[in-house]
Amino acid sequence: MMQTIFRVILVIVSFMTVAFMMRRIRQAKVQIEAALFWVALSAILFVFAVFPPLADLCARLLGIYSTPNFLFLSMIFLLMVKLFAMTLQVSQLESRLKELVQKLALEEKKKEELLEQSAQRERELAARLERLEAGEALQERRAEK
Repeated sequence: MMQTIFRVILVIVSFMTVAFMMRRIRQAKVQIEAALFWVALSAILFVFAVFPPLADLCARLLGIYSTPNFLFLSMIFLLMVKLFAMTLQVSQLESRLKELVQKLALEEKKKEELLEQSAQRERELAARLERLEAGEALQERRAEK
């Protein structure tokens, strides 16, 4: 059986968590999908705080001696599941980031090669123009003589 003070603390923490998540959503600091986990966790804590026999029943069904131990154990389990999901998400994001960085590096290299080719072509055209101008000047001198 849960003590009254523990139940009150659970209710307060649940409301604080929901209020915090709603404020973060409004400020666009967290996505709704990510906040749903925390809101659901708060709802579970609230239900167990308001209906302690339900928490007692779950604890007895799982063979856990005391209800607070059941609550702590279940919250630890849920947080570990969330941590695992976030680890998978971070791993996928890191892979995607690595892929994008590699693509960006290839695009930069291609851009540099094109610029170098363009500069080389410009130098060749400038040299050809100089030769043409030198040839015209030579023809003008010959024509003057």
